[in-house]
Amino acid sequence: MPFRSLSIIEPVVKALHEEGYTSPTPIQAEAIPIILEGNDLLGCAQTGTGKTAAFAIPILQLLGAAEKRNDKKRKIRSLIVTPTRELAIQIGDSFSAYGRHTGLNNTVIFGGVNQNPQISALRNGVDIVIATPGRLLDLVNQGFLHLRDVEILVLDEADRMLDMGFIHDIRKILAMLPKKRQSLFFSATMPPEIVKLAATILSNPSKVSVTPVSSTVEIINQQICFVDKGNKNSLLVHLLKNQDIRTALVFTRTKHGADKVVKYLQKHNITAAAIHGNKAQNARQRALANFKEQTMRVLVATDIAARGIDVDELEYVINFDMSNIAETYVHRIGRTGRAGAKGTAISFCDAEEKEYLRDVEKLIAKKIPVNDTHPFPLMDHNPVKTPKQQGRSNSGHPGPKPPASGKPKWGYSRSGKNK
Repeated sequence: MPFRSLSIIEPVVKALHEEGYTSPTPIQAEAIPIILEGNDLLGCAQTGTGKTAAFAIPILQLLGAAEKRNDKKRKIRSLIVTPTRELAIQIGDSFSAYGRHTGLNNTVIFGGVNQNPQISALRNGVDIVIATPGRLLDLVNQGFLHLRDVEILVLDEADRMLDMGFIHDIRKILAMLPKKRQSLFFSATMPPEIVKLAATILSNPSKVSVTPVSSTVEIINQQICFVDKGNKNSLLVHLLKNQDIRTALVFTRTKHGADKVVKYLQKHNITAAAIHGNKAQNARQRALANFKEQTMRVLVATDIAARGIDVDELEYVINFDMSNIAETYVHRIGRTGRAGAKGTAISFCDAEEKEYLRDVEKLIAKKIPVNDTHPFPLMDHNPVKTPKQQGRSNSGHPGPKPPASGKPKWGYSRSGKNK
């Protein structure tokens, strides 16, 4: 089905053709007609599904081709709120690409950088603003912009915004917007608090859900490496001796952990950089650019910072730490194996992380094959637990049972198959 079948205007179709887009993804095919009809939308879609184009294309069409006019008379007619700088920049690039023939313009607003260029762009007049919540409110409070002319609101990655503590900022922003507007709400997951927030924002919304979070891309080669926590760095270096791994995106749970991994890799002459919230914006953008250009081999990221990272033909994702949220595993490995390309996801799992692995396998409804050929097998199967860890975990799952003496640990044979 071509984009023209969705009744998209010619200037946008032309730009899509120039970008190499021929047919809409499932979420684009479902969402674009709904948005073009002026309806509110509640979308459940994870990264990599074409979500940005699903709202950018109809917004550009609804705002209409800009007439020749004094740019200073432009009003902010659409606002896209997103949790991270990287994602805001990516969305801004998408609007610029798809809207290059419409005459509409956009600007991206985020913290961590000098605000003057952003203020200058606003003064020159802008149709579409893509912003992170904190800097947006800062500029509103300083009187550099207002939101009373917004016709279309997009809340993107809503679950991450709640995770990052932006709920109060979001409510402040909502109070500044016209009551009569079109609202589009996107989230990769739909926990109760997200559903509750959506109900306060949307009016009789249409619902679109694609690529359920429990389904992982079948083409991705997933494997688990059981390893002691203290040997994870050594295992990572061992894996990277394989020169077939030209680049790898490595996930850690914490910012401090990401920095430690980078330091260890650099010590072993492996080019690497970390990307997380404590890094300056220019450092984050430089690291991402070097990674995309393959002049740097390893990018180490936390989950929040990784939202918005979109690297073509990324083949390897390595979970240095298992995520304590099962859905996050699916989002992580979804960075690879895109558009039919090959993908490999390798996860390190120490004894205390086995319960997280159980949660993941329950969510995706399959056992992940075990790689037991590496030189750092798990030896400490029963680490000493703190009182808080005794009994049941925070996730409600019982801790792993001690293995019977002389039997393979964690219920797997040496062949890697579940017994």
